[in-house]
Amino acid sequence: MPTHPDFFSADTLTRHIADTMAFYYPRCVDASGGFYHYFKDDGAVYDETTRHLVSSTRFVYVFASAYRHFDNPDYQGMVRHGVDFLRRVHRDPVTGGYAWQLEWQDGQARVIDGDNHCYGLAFVLLAYSHALMAGVLEARAWIHETFALMEQQFWEAEHGLYADQASADWSTLAPYRGQNANMHACEALLAAWRATGHTPFLHRAELLAWNITQRQAARANSKIWEHYRPDWTPDWEYNLDDKANLFRPWGYQPGHFTEWSKLLLQLEVHAELLTRDPVWLLPTARELYASALRHATDHEHGGLHYGFAPDGTVCDADKYFWVQAETLAASAMLGARTGESQYWNDYERLWAYSWEHFVDHEHGAWYRILRADNSKYSDEKSPAGKVDYHTMGACYDIIPALATRHD
Repeated sequence: MPTHPDFFSADTLTRHIADTMAFYYPRCVDASGGFYHYFKDDGAVYDETTRHLVSSTRFVYVFASAYRHFDNPDYQGMVRHGVDFLRRVHRDPVTGGYAWQLEWQDGQARVIDGDNHCYGLAFVLLAYSHALMAGVLEARAWIHETFALMEQQFWEAEHGLYADQASADWSTLAPYRGQNANMHACEALLAAWRATGHTPFLHRAELLAWNITQRQAARANSKIWEHYRPDWTPDWEYNLDDKANLFRPWGYQPGHFTEWSKLLLQLEVHAELLTRDPVWLLPTARELYASALRHATDHEHGGLHYGFAPDGTVCDADKYFWVQAETLAASAMLGARTGESQYWNDYERLWAYSWEHFVDHEHGAWYRILRADNSKYSDEKSPAGKVDYHTMGACYDIIPALATRHD
């Protein structure tokens, strides 16, 4: 078992970010365009051609955040490299949409899945927002362009939420509605607000947060259910037999509870600019966090399980890297906000667990998924969608929280 460093030290987290970046950079760079998305535990690329919009956008976030933190001009160059691929390859100049999945080989793209996903556009918005904060000034116009596209194609004013999926030509809107796309839209809109100071972005993030964590939660046993019908009533059966679906798993997702907890605290920072009385934000953040730990904590093997059923039983006992990472961020931010030791105790315990089981101390980065007993499934560390955006992002969220902690 590795020796635990001081998890309350910003230097520890900064070194961890640097070690994680070293796993991906420079091996992730495809000189012909974009980045490779599929890595084995040792960093070997096991698929050189498949490109997923989620990884393409998250790499922009990863490099933009690292540039701002480390002031390494090479990282800013990678931001531009990633944005170029989004604009030139993923984006359809005719429809304005972004291909969900591509095959990229010899400088040529073949669309594998051209559907438009609000989840994907949320990450496009996040990427452009962080690109602007990293000095890519052209991204300002692309932030507004992407928001306008989301409004035109996905916004449903009568529900105050975004729809989820449309065909490549925008002619058909799928009936599925989901909270996950709206959660990441909230995250992206907060980033767009920070990048531009454009207040409507902040207000739209606030509206999404209220409608999901208050109105929709009231329809789903006071918890955040993932899946809905077109009228935004809960669909309790959707993906019932696909509990490990990458983007739409069945069951309550404790990692999304704590992710929302974090986002609500980020909204509260701007309380004086919000349209509602912010009194609901902290209590909701606390309750979501408490519910996640109450239902998902593994008291035998440590860490948090992936999903639990409406009856409160664990329905997917696996451990996912991002669930631990988002909960680390939420615990630190709640600890900083409230001054209560319970959150810092959770933080230290979960870091120790993650350090022992998820962090690869030989090659760098985190393993993606473990069994309930913390054994590994495979040597695929980072398939499409991962790129350790969650783990490094959590560290960036935690570092300022640590500055407010008092022993």
